[in-house]
Amino acid sequence: MKKYYIKTFGCQMNVYDSHRIAVILENLGFKPATSLPDADLVIFNTCHIREKAAEKVFSDLGRLNLIKEERAASGKDTIIGLVGCVVQAEDQQIAKRSPFVDFALGPLTYHRIPEILAQISRKKGITLIDTEFPAESKFDYLPENKSEGGCSFLAIQEGCNNFCTYCVVPYTRGIETSRPVEEIIKEAKLLVEGGSVELNLLGQNVNSYHGEDADGKERNLAYLLRRLNEIDGLKRIRYTTSYPADVNDELIACHRDLPKLMPYLHLPIQSGSDSILKAMNRRHTSGQYLEIIDKLREANPSLGFSSDFIVGFPGETDSDFEATLDVVKKVKYIQAFSFKYSRRAGTPAALMPNQVEEKVKKERLEILQNLLFSYQLKFNKESIGKIMPVLFEIKGRHKGQLIGRTPYMQNLHAELGKEYLNKIVNMRVTEATTNSLTGIKEGE
Repeated sequence: MKKYYIKTFGCQMNVYDSHRIAVILENLGFKPATSLPDADLVIFNTCHIREKAAEKVFSDLGRLNLIKEERAASGKDTIIGLVGCVVQAEDQQIAKRSPFVDFALGPLTYHRIPEILAQISRKKGITLIDTEFPAESKFDYLPENKSEGGCSFLAIQEGCNNFCTYCVVPYTRGIETSRPVEEIIKEAKLLVEGGSVELNLLGQNVNSYHGEDADGKERNLAYLLRRLNEIDGLKRIRYTTSYPADVNDELIACHRDLPKLMPYLHLPIQSGSDSILKAMNRRHTSGQYLEIIDKLREANPSLGFSSDFIVGFPGETDSDFEATLDVVKKVKYIQAFSFKYSRRAGTPAALMPNQVEEKVKKERLEILQNLLFSYQLKFNKESIGKIMPVLFEIKGRHKGQLIGRTPYMQNLHAELGKEYLNKIVNMRVTEATTNSLTGIKEGE
């Protein structure tokens, strides 16, 4: 029995893609391996959003080649495959830096894995690379999705048309495409029938969704959310990642009207400075962003927000950075992701003058993260004593411990039996730290 091992780098879309690849392989008769040395086929699903992420892939490939050589010495063949955004961006470097890789596929062509494996079995010792942007959608060729447990990811949109000057996504994932409404509804129902009680809708720019319905009419994310809200057995809906300029009144109304839509929204601003936002080619100002936040809070006062921030973008001054801190103080994010600007070859920002010194970027990131963590801790502390529905998804590090997520995406640890896995349980929060909560089952 052949075994496979998939290592996933990067975003939730990659997590989704890895799950779909696993379904492809299992349909071919492969079984999951528990470790890299145990695998006949290893696939790295790669991320290119930051330089360190791409370099980590090549570093891990070097270690994987040693495993491949050790297996070969004992008479075992190992196929190594790369998929994802690093392939799309670094296709010329793969054969040069890692000639032992057997195949490399971009994020839009991994549905070709069965065909590629068949070719490799006939022609050993070659590297097959496909980084085309195909005219057809990969979703037309993928096998039916399978539930991942209590929560499943569901890709509804892929690619991006915004061309932010720091970002490689339009070059690695292509232009925006949206899946048809009925195709998404069908997949959602299959996932719910398979045991999923929560669906997280994915897209590089998810709220620009514009898929066609059964009559060929173009529909937006708000329409899709209302359709999904009607599915029996589905308890929770989330979507990520959103673009502020694409948040419209219809979408805001969904946060008021739909009980299954969780009161947590990831809405990246990247910077609080209008001059930096313009240099980033973001289609919003900080004022417009804050106006959207106010409208969402008016529609649903219980909403909590998270965001993405980049510090040290080329030309960022002390006053630009202070503007970012001002936005944080106004919104009071309950979670956030913050990073130092990372130059990506091929993006306009990489060639901009006034690149910020690494020391300054590091200092600013520390200041920003301390502020963000203070609000996150405050929100978590305010959860103590509250009863919250928690979806338990994985076992904890300690025996008899499960880890789940609250409606606000807080991790909660509890001593519960495995019979509560993939179930929503009302929990009373007893302790809180910056990164997690502890709770007991209501009534205990």
